[in-house]
Amino acid sequence: MGLLSFFTAKRPGSVGVIGGRLQACDLSRSNCVGSQHAPEGRNPGPHYVPPFAFEGDAGDAMTRVIAVLMQQKNCRIAVNRPDYIHAEFTTAVMGFVDDVEFLLAPPEQVIHIRSASRLGLSDFGVNRSRVETLREAFDEADD
Repeated sequence: MGLLSFFTAKRPGSVGVIGGRLQACDLSRSNCVGSQHAPEGRNPGPHYVPPFAFEGDAGDAMTRVIAVLMQQKNCRIAVNRPDYIHAEFTTAVMGFVDDVEFLLAPPEQVIHIRSASRLGLSDFGVNRSRVETLREAFDEADD
């Protein structure tokens, strides 16, 4: 196995929808953020990010997510379904891969998000920063 394939690794089992929800972040690692797994009755914690809010048509909102992803560097859309998107972001230098997922929740008028590094214990805030950059672009695309 070459060095590049070691860093990219195959798609992890922690990606995907189970029971209508994105999978929870591993709380023992600080390389993941998500919008569906805030501890109830407590401070949301370091792994929580709010979902993307939208108004209007849910399909249009998901189309907006795709448009935003297509503008990002080193991003590949691995899965594109009407209710779920999985994108892979690859770092330019070392080729590390982060998985970013979006799950549509029309009744709530939100798109849930999860962003996680495939390798390592910490990402130095990269996934949280990416989510906020994507959120900003998503909100601006609605203007």
